[in-house]
Amino acid sequence: MSLPTQVKLVDVGPRDGLQNEKSPVPAEVKIGLVHRLQDAGLKEIEVTSYVSPKWVPQMADNHEVMQGLSRQSGVRYSVLTPNMKGYEAAVLDKPDEIVVFGSASEAFSQKNINCSIAESIERFAPVVEAARAAGIYVRGAMSCTVGCPYEGEVAPERVAYLAGLMKQIGVQHIGVADTIGVGTPRKVQCAVEATLQHFDLNDVSGHFHDTYGQALANTLASLELGVWQFDTSVAGLGGCPYAKGATGNVATEDVVYMLHGMGIETGIDLDKLIDAGQYISDFLGRKPNSRAATALLNKRAG
Repeated sequence: MSLPTQVKLVDVGPRDGLQNEKSPVPAEVKIGLVHRLQDAGLKEIEVTSYVSPKWVPQMADNHEVMQGLSRQSGVRYSVLTPNMKGYEAAVLDKPDEIVVFGSASEAFSQKNINCSIAESIERFAPVVEAARAAGIYVRGAMSCTVGCPYEGEVAPERVAYLAGLMKQIGVQHIGVADTIGVGTPRKVQCAVEATLQHFDLNDVSGHFHDTYGQALANTLASLELGVWQFDTSVAGLGGCPYAKGATGNVATEDVVYMLHGMGIETGIDLDKLIDAGQYISDFLGRKPNSRAATALLNKRAG
């Protein structure tokens, strides 16, 4: 079994991680988090989303955050754009990449974005076309690829169907997301294999939530298939407003600790990453939701 020798991590903490926080996180704190992440060596950061502030009030400061960044060369700043209105607002802030997201579960699509899977793809098609015409890279995210809070298990065929639709409209890279964290290694591998019917291995990434404590195992199961790109969230920030009880994305610190322990390069400085997680956790008034960070912070204190 040959594992990848290096892995690229996309930290989604500033966007996916913070979007569900009940109390507002000021723009300067979000900017401070992005700066600390890039200082720790992250080259891919999902910064914010251009969605209706009525639905996601935490992201209402998207323009202020994007304009306030001190951008580093070699770092890709991505934003979520669910429709043309979002894209038109986002493009003024010059993101390097936009993200569109669809669900492999019909029920989740209805609850999350109030339309069917097919309708969501129709909505994304002009966004993808406009972004690519403007030279902006397009990533797609597929939520609920192994399980849905409303439908239960999601068959790999549903994942393949969605991946095919994403490919048809011109999405360049696709993420396989276990949005509610119910996946186990073999199920995740089946979802990845279904995705590989339509996308090249180099254009597929994993996005795992840790609700049932399976995210690291699912990351390893994906590595075994050759997947070398993953979304992670500093300090394990996040959840899903439409998936009750779903905990945060897998903590970036835990994934980095595991990968470095396996001799896989990430280009990330774990100590600085832990500082970034501590920074945002201190602001939120709680401990980082990362086992590795907790252990290493205890060691520092000792």
